[in-house]
Amino acid sequence: MSEPLPRGRVPRLRAALAGAAAIGLGLALVGAGGGTSASAAGAESLPLSGATSSGLHNTYDPAAFPYLAQALDTGTSMIELDVWDDFITKEWKVSHSNPLGNSNNCVNASTPAQLYSGGANKNLESCLDDVRVWLGAHPGHAPLMIKLEMKAGFQSRFGLGPAQLDQAISAHLGSAVFRPADLLAKPGGGQYATLDEAATAGNWPTRAQLAGKVILEIIPGTVEEGNPTDTLWTDKEYATYLRDLHTAGRTAQAQIFPTVHGAQSGDPRARYADASLRPWFVLFDGDAATYLNGTIDTAWYDAHHYLLVMTDAHNVAPALDGKNPPPADAQARIALLAKSHATIASNDWTALPQVQGLTLPRG
Repeated sequence: MSEPLPRGRVPRLRAALAGAAAIGLGLALVGAGGGTSASAAGAESLPLSGATSSGLHNTYDPAAFPYLAQALDTGTSMIELDVWDDFITKEWKVSHSNPLGNSNNCVNASTPAQLYSGGANKNLESCLDDVRVWLGAHPGHAPLMIKLEMKAGFQSRFGLGPAQLDQAISAHLGSAVFRPADLLAKPGGGQYATLDEAATAGNWPTRAQLAGKVILEIIPGTVEEGNPTDTLWTDKEYATYLRDLHTAGRTAQAQIFPTVHGAQSGDPRARYADASLRPWFVLFDGDAATYLNGTIDTAWYDAHHYLLVMTDAHNVAPALDGKNPPPADAQARIALLAKSHATIASNDWTALPQVQGLTLPRG
């Protein structure tokens, strides 16, 4: 295996791969339906911020996959878990709509053989165990993003805040996590002052360097965003926690990248009245159709090497089937979002591994 390229030194390779990917994707689409992967050869030498991959929405849903490991088997670059903090039992529950119970496809595996058997409906820690065991059985797998939607936000006053979530992640994923502190670290020693400074400097490792690693994003949940009495949403709460950890010299404790949720024009971090929080956001997540409606300069995210998750890829005009579109159309949609500077194109195309395994140069 060739040595990964140093961070921040891949623009020419990226341009060359973009041309090769366009040709390769066109050829793949001609024969679509036969399961041909259209990933660009050599894309793993791109930095994480220089590639576009497919991701799966609500991957924990048993209706989509009986076992979480089956979602990972598709080759997807992102899975999503909906998390509720149950302050009565002091547990992180994983469910779409039940705040007091688990409803998911996680089985708390401790060996690869257990990933596809046993009872499901386990807590967040069990889901993370399944991911860790699966990654251990697939060494060298491309970097995986885990998207956490905190359905009702944190419950810090009941001992279920950012610090406790970090502890759970660290205990169950360990060294597999690529942390904010890792992005801050300069290859030659020392560190950048903020995540914004590190990202803008192109300090993301290559996909090859991140093989077997997990990157976690966190967004406010639908219940939290709809609660008029909740004035401290997940994004702001975690960013405040991360900033304060950095000030105290304990950045390594943080496991998650806080995420700006919702597509909007300009720099969406301007919504945070406390300007000191803004440089701790380098990950953005919002509706694909809104990003592509002509009012948002998505190249801005790419130019600063920010990660951009575009959701509901099927809704971009012309709309595709949300569950099972023709593979050629789905592949073309991922290519469109890659051209539009997405890092992850999120969708519900669970039966299309030729789409989930797709990786293209970004832009």
